[in-house]
Amino acid sequence: MDMMAQIKADYETFPHDQSFELYAQDVYFKDPLNEFRGVARYRSMIGLIEKLFQNHQLDLHGISQPQPDTITTEWTLHLTAPVPWQPRLSIPGWSELKLNADGLISSHVDYWHCSRWSVVQQLWS
Repeated sequence: MDMMAQIKADYETFPHDQSFELYAQDVYFKDPLNEFRGVARYRSMIGLIEKLFQNHQLDLHGISQPQPDTITTEWTLHLTAPVPWQPRLSIPGWSELKLNADGLISSHVDYWHCSRWSVVQQLWS
């Protein structure tokens, strides 16, 4: 399996049909809103995004492997918020994925290029 090609494919279809088999069972996940362990919880979080938000679009701006055990991605996530006036949210950020000895993602940490508050403000703009 070509890990980077599969990650690119997952970005194109996000949040649908994600390759959860790329993740270790005890994967560590962190973003500005969540922090937990376990691929089952990761799958649930992606499912919640899929159910609550509409018009998902995850634009991949770059992907690299600066070290054998590290993959980084640069992206912008676009979503329509689940409120009656349906504002479009845009969250620019990057991810750092760490691979374990089996070549599975053991850590997935997302960073945003904006504050949580600026995302909340998009609900009213």
